[in-house]
Amino acid sequence: MRADIAPRPLMAGDLVPALGIAVASIAFAPILQAANAGIAIVVESLIGCAIVLVAPAYAPSIAVFIIFFQNLFVSILSSYMTTESEMEFVKGYNFLVCAVMWLVTLALYARRERNRSPDVDRIMKWGMITLATVTAYFLLGAAQDSRAALVYLRNIALPIFLFQLSLLTAATFEIRVTPFLVAVAALLIVCGYTELLFRDFWLHITNGYTFWGFDELKASRTGAWEAEMRATGNVPVDLLDRFRFSFFNTPLLEDLGLSKLLRIFGPNMSPISFAYGVGFSILFLFAVGYRWLALAAVPLLIFCSVKGALILVVFVALAWTSTWLLGPVITLAGALVALMLYAIVAIHVGLQIGDFHVIGFMGGWNGFLQNPIGRGLGVGGNLSEGYFSIDWSAAQQAGSIEGAAESAVGVLLYQMGIASLVPLGFFMAMALKAWRLYASSGILIQGLAGFGTMVVLANGIFQEEALFAPPALGLLLCLTGLVIGHHLRTQGGGRNA
Repeated sequence: MRADIAPRPLMAGDLVPALGIAVASIAFAPILQAANAGIAIVVESLIGCAIVLVAPAYAPSIAVFIIFFQNLFVSILSSYMTTESEMEFVKGYNFLVCAVMWLVTLALYARRERNRSPDVDRIMKWGMITLATVTAYFLLGAAQDSRAALVYLRNIALPIFLFQLSLLTAATFEIRVTPFLVAVAALLIVCGYTELLFRDFWLHITNGYTFWGFDELKASRTGAWEAEMRATGNVPVDLLDRFRFSFFNTPLLEDLGLSKLLRIFGPNMSPISFAYGVGFSILFLFAVGYRWLALAAVPLLIFCSVKGALILVVFVALAWTSTWLLGPVITLAGALVALMLYAIVAIHVGLQIGDFHVIGFMGGWNGFLQNPIGRGLGVGGNLSEGYFSIDWSAAQQAGSIEGAAESAVGVLLYQMGIASLVPLGFFMAMALKAWRLYASSGILIQGLAGFGTMVVLANGIFQEEALFAPPALGLLLCLTGLVIGHHLRTQGGGRNA
């Protein structure tokens, strides 16, 4: 492990095959979709199967690539799309490929073609219990709103898929993911600075005006645009107005004179997803020795203007430093106390200033107290039918809403009730397992997996995207699966295939 993460030149043999397969796996999905949706689904499913059967060691790397870059290809080829619903359908192919790779890997594990050590079996058992619990609440919610239930099932299940895919792959095969992740981080930085410094050029080469035109149609049709204008008072005049946000999306920093700035949306066309990707890249690059490149990415994190991603970087950096100075046990205890204080203080301040995310969490908490059993996936949340009719002014006065919104933890409490502790507990347990590896080895990558997952779970109180956007929790659980699986393989936790 130490040798694998040590600084070394990036070798073409490490990168070219993985990048080539990753690009081929998703780049042409929009064209296939335009030709025939059925053919596109079959082809993408076969690609996912082929990756696991022919080049299984590349599967986690390819999953990371398509999470970040699928929407870039969708944007470039968006002229082939005819409706906004078709555009939304194409955006789901990254989930399809990841789900197929997970399913084939799971089938091979069941056939004992993947590591079946007691440790792996134990982790997989708890993961499957978590998926079964989430599926039960999906069936409950699907009877009321099948579309919203399906989307929330995807959002909750994908991080588990990525974790198990990475765990089984790393526990069975020797993989070299560091060069690939460094290359992905470099690509993200190049894309980010291109958009920051040459916005018009970026929109031109990515066909962004067409892509965002479809997004505007969707926002108008669903009422999202009207709800946003009613909540914020901002009326966009042109496309760039849609990119302007308050600095870190909070009124607390308006005195700095940065009340509005152009956010960076990156290749995944989402400022929050891109910010978490940049934050992860900064920490990963620092951990593997590319520290000047990590520093070069810091301005991008600022211009993404996403509090949660910045907190991720600061928290993990402080945890690394504290572990070096005070030791792992004291650091863990201090980190857990700090996260609890962070949540308490943020909720208190959020209620004072009428922060929508805190109000949304309180709606989920109140809904949990009213019905501790839960209501089913898709009932409540940003995707529910009642979201666009929320009177945010009245909610600010009341300090809560009817239902849950803008908070992943609040939404889980509202939809799954006490059973929400099953997925949240599983994620936390895997974070602690990665931390135990870090405590005994001092390897920064393991510390990133453990502490990073913990802070993202805390961020989920104040963001839906923290738990539901793949570059946030999904990416960190993918890394967690890799470090745990690698440890089990190298420590003799089972046979190698």
